[in-house]
Amino acid sequence: MARILIVEDDRLLNEGLAYALGNENYDILSAFSSEEGLIAYRGHEVHLIILDINLPDKSGMELCKEIRQISTVPILFLTAKDTEQDMIAGFESGADDYIAKPFSMAVLSQRIKAILRRGGREENPQLFSYKDLIIHYDKMKVYKHNREIKLTTTEFKLLTILSRHNKMVLTRQMILEKLWDLDGIFVDENTLSVNIKRLRNKIEDDPKQNVYIKTVFGIGYTWGSEG
Repeated sequence: MARILIVEDDRLLNEGLAYALGNENYDILSAFSSEEGLIAYRGHEVHLIILDINLPDKSGMELCKEIRQISTVPILFLTAKDTEQDMIAGFESGADDYIAKPFSMAVLSQRIKAILRRGGREENPQLFSYKDLIIHYDKMKVYKHNREIKLTTTEFKLLTILSRHNKMVLTRQMILEKLWDLDGIFVDENTLSVNIKRLRNKIEDDPKQNVYIKTVFGIGYTWGSEG
């Protein structure tokens, strides 16, 4: 089920959109300011953001630019700003689509479906974000609270395997096989346990809480998820 974040300060419109899109089997998150929107985005796996420009704390365009620094998540502006100049500014800030109010719910629904279809074709995105952790797969860099975390090659490969399979429970054997496939270097179960512990110590705020890498007892590990 695709999850849509609606960032709109008009409560009636926000609730109306949530109700209509919920009836189309989308999982909906609602935020009423830029700050709430950013917190909601960082705390959940989001597949599309519907974003107003006129928000009470700061412009939706500023929020769009901020999110673009950490993510390629599709963003659709839904706003009363309807001039050509406004639309150009919206696309330049990083939006994938732009709909002016008043709007047709049927058209919005089709635009959402088209955006999600396009997003589904990206099989190997090079940037992944979850909560306050950002992974640049192509650059082999990891950031937490906007500060780079230094990982060993094995730790980064382990992080990549777990985060790229974030909807799966991976057995220890599956992880070992994937590590073997990546570089051909043998990694045994003890080495895997040591690297999991080291990785947790580096990326978790509290390694005992296991927010990012969760143990599935008797089976293996899974990437932390809000569902």
